[in-house]
Amino acid sequence: MVSHGSHPFHAPRTHGFVRVAAATPVVHVADPAANAEEHERLIRQAGEAGADLLVFPELSLSAYAIDDLHMQAALLEEVEAHIRRLALAAGEAGVAAVIGAPIRSGDSLYNCAVVVANAKVLGVVPKTYLPNYREYYEKRWFASAQDIGAGPTYVPLAGQWVPMAPDLLFGAEDFSGFVFGVEICEDFWAPLPPSTRLALSGARILCNLSASNIVIGKADERALLCASQSARTLSAYVFAASGWGESTTDLAWDGQATIHELGARLAEGERFALHSHLTVADVDVDRIGLDRLRNGTFADCARREAVERPTPIHFKTRSVATTDALIRPLDRFPFVPDDAARLDQDCFEAFNIQVQGLMRRMTATGSKTLVIGVSGGLDSTQALLVACCAFDRLELPRTGILAFTMPGFATSDGTKSNAWALMKALGVTGAEIDIRPAAEQMLRDIGHAFADGEPVHDITFENVQAGLRTDYLFRLANQNHGFVLGTGDLSELALGWCTYGVGDHMSHYNVNGGVAKTLIQHLIRWVAERGLVGEAATPTLHAILATEISPELVPAGADGAIQSTQSIVGPYALNDFFLFYISRFGLKPSKVAYLAHQAWGDAATGAWPVGLPQGERVAYDLPTIKGWLRKFLIRFFQTSQFKRSAVPNGPKVVTGGSLSPRGDWRAPSDSSARVWLDELDANTPD
Repeated sequence: MVSHGSHPFHAPRTHGFVRVAAATPVVHVADPAANAEEHERLIRQAGEAGADLLVFPELSLSAYAIDDLHMQAALLEEVEAHIRRLALAAGEAGVAAVIGAPIRSGDSLYNCAVVVANAKVLGVVPKTYLPNYREYYEKRWFASAQDIGAGPTYVPLAGQWVPMAPDLLFGAEDFSGFVFGVEICEDFWAPLPPSTRLALSGARILCNLSASNIVIGKADERALLCASQSARTLSAYVFAASGWGESTTDLAWDGQATIHELGARLAEGERFALHSHLTVADVDVDRIGLDRLRNGTFADCARREAVERPTPIHFKTRSVATTDALIRPLDRFPFVPDDAARLDQDCFEAFNIQVQGLMRRMTATGSKTLVIGVSGGLDSTQALLVACCAFDRLELPRTGILAFTMPGFATSDGTKSNAWALMKALGVTGAEIDIRPAAEQMLRDIGHAFADGEPVHDITFENVQAGLRTDYLFRLANQNHGFVLGTGDLSELALGWCTYGVGDHMSHYNVNGGVAKTLIQHLIRWVAERGLVGEAATPTLHAILATEISPELVPAGADGAIQSTQSIVGPYALNDFFLFYISRFGLKPSKVAYLAHQAWGDAATGAWPVGLPQGERVAYDLPTIKGWLRKFLIRFFQTSQFKRSAVPNGPKVVTGGSLSPRGDWRAPSDSSARVWLDELDANTPD
């Protein structure tokens, strides 16, 4: 087993994941002893679940809706007496816990979050914004954190003097990136929540202790605020609200608990439950840090707001990291959502981005003619569908689309017939050019062994065919006053799986250059199911979707097996997974391997995108993932950048980014892959 520091490869913590939990305890009104028992059970449960951070609701030790009972000395002393007990429980469980409690400082009472870990109280965070409107009356009992003044004050708790301030940060001294800050309920309804500055000062996890009562529609509002705050501050946001047992004298409570990261919901707890429970998820503080590193606006804002980066109050995490499965949604296909409604939306947006990009290029050039090569494969099919819709929306006849199928030495009857069937069904101007005579002449001219009858099917043999096809298309575009529509996709650009220059690498405009291979099949299916280009094309589109992905440049072997792209460069499902996490977030190869194994290790678990054929619902073990990742790293970092440095124009489509040198990805064409390969080998088991 390969270890990273003191932790094994299969531990989420090794790869920068902090396990957080939002607690929803049964509330005992004005009974701190009973509430402390609920807290202790949940702390113990969180420790057993491997949680590193546990967030309780607002005023969870006293209950929230107790009105003037907050001002009773007996209750306040009882609350303070149980804090030490909970600090010891958190220390035994190996958890940092954030507990809601009314805390006195001088002659004022504050609505606070008490942070405990390592069997002691680390600090106290008072609430800043006290609601005093509609059903709320907090200013009757509590002082605001704004009354404390600059710098922390100190209060006696659990036999120690602890800092008390709204801007405290808490950080694990043995876990890089595990830094959190706290705000309380109303704070994140403010136009400028305290958590915004906490994030700018270094907190990667934001905690909200809430006693927000429930009315119709409010749960959606809370979730929206949590999602937007985690997206805006590039953070994780843990929200825990009061639930069953809280006083319903005039209000009701649903116990909403959510965990968000970078705008995405990782977990949501049961609402209106009658029992104490936890909502747990693994948040990726490593990814949050890398995203902040990329986002210059985040740092600019911190400088503009003159936000200091104080030293966090340190604590130590558990000595033994859990090695169980990752607790968070993890798509096998980062470019293809599992949720049917979201996939439909993504297909709608992707297709229209492609169509409008092409429409704009046509109107800018005044072109009424397109030239495209149609192979009967996925990419050229998608580009042709885009062209048809662009012509329809521009009210141009589809006959202006000049589509050519150009059979070579390995073109199969199936793909050729699909190409012809598609061109006829779509009503474009179809034609066929047999490139074999020209290819034979070129091979003969350069003295290639194939011209002498030898079965030499090397890269030259392949590229002669790919280059001739593109050469014909460009000259046909000249002849017909049009331009060449490219068909190569984002995944092929990542792998360098294209013939440079006069080859499928080049075109006048490429609508597929920003679309991952794994998404293209769903786009074609989406177009077919909606009849966007006419019902006549639907059967052929489904036939194309069922065809093996192949460049068809090398004749089938004696066993009849055709040239298979994925047997050479690897499964596109894995390559797209690698591409997303490496190019979008810059994750280390060992972490990408870990995530891929979590996503692809078991075909029976997790969701699959709607419409994905059963035969593609497979699993990959870690050695297989590592092997293909190694090949990806070589192709992506070392051998293919020169092709990406000279790509034609085309629209960015997916959130993972584009590989255009004018867009998301800029890199030298002569770099080495060594640092990535070394990291993979050093930190990933075989």
